[in-house]
Amino acid sequence: MATIALVFDFDDTLVPDSTTALLEKHNISSEKFWKEDAKALVQDGYDPPLAYLKLILDEVRPGRAFENLTRKQLREFGASLARTAYPGLAQLFRDLRKVAAQQKNVEIEFYVISGGLQDIIEGIPLITENVSGIYACELAGDTPDGPLMHVKRCVTFTEKTRYLFEVNKGLVPAQTRKNPYLVNKDIPIEKRRVPFSNMIYVGDGLTDIPCFSLVNKGGGTAFGVFDPAQDQSAKRAFLEFLTPKRVVSVHPPKYRKKDDLGALIRAAVAVKCAQFEVARGQADSPS
Repeated sequence: MATIALVFDFDDTLVPDSTTALLEKHNISSEKFWKEDAKALVQDGYDPPLAYLKLILDEVRPGRAFENLTRKQLREFGASLARTAYPGLAQLFRDLRKVAAQQKNVEIEFYVISGGLQDIIEGIPLITENVSGIYACELAGDTPDGPLMHVKRCVTFTEKTRYLFEVNKGLVPAQTRKNPYLVNKDIPIEKRRVPFSNMIYVGDGLTDIPCFSLVNKGGGTAFGVFDPAQDQSAKRAFLEFLTPKRVVSVHPPKYRKKDDLGALIRAAVAVKCAQFEVARGQADSPS
């Protein structure tokens, strides 16, 4: 069985930035949070994801904006973001499964690797019903239902490549949660479940660059996403993604058949399926 893995970043790739939406719901200035408070911590030596996670936990204390915030509340907030998913995403999942199903011994799987909050992502039914694995930052309390107090998992930009290797080696998230060192297991390249050449990666930010590079070097396909309404987003996409040839192309995050990104992802999967068919025919033909 040949497996194609379509891997997405989450924030500003599948939905508008979910952490910013969470801040604004609780009347926290997202402008100050990102451009002043988080930036100050980064300049003080904090890794960017740990900086924003610390700031969130600071607000969980009594009398603060996120007082007694729990994982359940994060998931409920995630559910409220379902309507903000970028256009065509649900149809994309359905269409790509149909494309793969038309081929013999081919399947497609979907994954999310994000520096955002896992509980928010898992609160969106469209995501949890379609993906095989979600890898993102996690906060935890002293009890499963208690107020958030600790960082349980932090996904940095280089950490994202770890999870690509987990997909590559066929490791199941439930396994690696119990034993994170499984990702270091020596599996010969020819025996890995999802070769990098069978991966398609879609992301919008600087945190996705290591994944773009890893997938590209392995013979896979990477697409960049940018917000055409923001000049800085377009400029970053050109300078950081296109110019160094880290991605095939960059597009607004729209996934309908008529949209550039949606059409190209469908085409990339169809081409990969055709390559499997050709290789199978060559293997079956008499020498």
